Formats: sequence, C-alpha cells, structure tokens
Amino acid sequence: MLKQEKKLNSWFVDTFNRISKVEQRALNEGILEEISLNELHTIEAIGIDGPQTMSEVAARLLVTVGTLTISVNRLVKKGFVWRYRPEDDRRVVMVLLTEKGKDAYKLHQDFHGKMMKSILAELDKNEEKLLLHTMEKIHDFFMELDLSLQEQNKGKTIKVAKDK
Repeated sequence: MLKQEKKLNSWFVDTFNRISKVEQRALNEGILEEISLNELHTIEAIGIDGPQTMSEVAARLLVTVGTLTISVNRLVKKGFVWRYRPEDDRRVVMVLLTEKGKDAYKLHQDFHGKMMKSILAELDKNEEKLLLHTMEKIHDFFMELDLSLQEQNKGKTIKVAKDK
C-alpha cells in the first residue's frame, strides 16, 4: 500500500471505531442504558412511521430476517418493540415501536443531529460542500461494491470444514 492509502485506511478504520465508541458511550444514559448499539440500530431501522415487515427492516439493516429476529426478540422483552401477525396474512410478521421505543428512537436521532451540527460547525461553506461531495462519492463507491459482491455471491453456499 502507498503511504497515502495507508493513512486513508487508518483514518477510515479509526473513525469508524471511534464513532461506534462515542455512540456506545452516549447510550449509557436513561432508557438507552437498557439496549445495545445493535438493538438501537434495529429501533432506528423500524422507525416511527408505523408498522414495518420484518423483511423490510432486515433489508434496511442489510441482515437476514433470522439475524433480525434475535434483536427483535430482545427488544420485545425489554418493551421497546411490539410484534404481531396481521389477521389477513399470518405469514407476515410486523414490528412497531412502543412509546418506549419511540423515545429511544428520538434520543438517538437527537444524538446524531448534534454530532452532525458539531462537525459542520467546524467547517466553512466551501469545506462543507467538499465534505458532502466527497462523502457522496464514498457512499456511492460502497453501494456499488456491496451490490457487486452480492451479485458475485448469489447462489454460493458456504462450506464449513469438519473437525477431524
């Protein structure tokens, strides 16, 4: 790797890890103490706009419905999410935030809003414009890479080596 690539990679990894740490520390207050960062992101994906299917939420989080079920089970037990099957189609599982879940959602949105305002307050208008443009390019790159990898892995099964 070139010197610039190493530096950029280091910043990406460090920034991602620090954002996660900061977010985890912010959870250590009030009702957010009861849930993990993963559970909070599940709450965020369910949203406050009404019932969502488990499939819709799983797609938003880029996880399987099985993986989502684990998080939703915990959130139901803790009183953040309500889960039900509609009478007209019992195959579908719907999830909806409770009032407690909506409160957690709003606290998380406030946290992110304050974080973005703080970042932008450090920049002049030209730097802000450049940051937005650059982040859009980075976002688009990872979206395309993700889609490409999904295509490559379609139909592949994972073989697990057996212990001898």
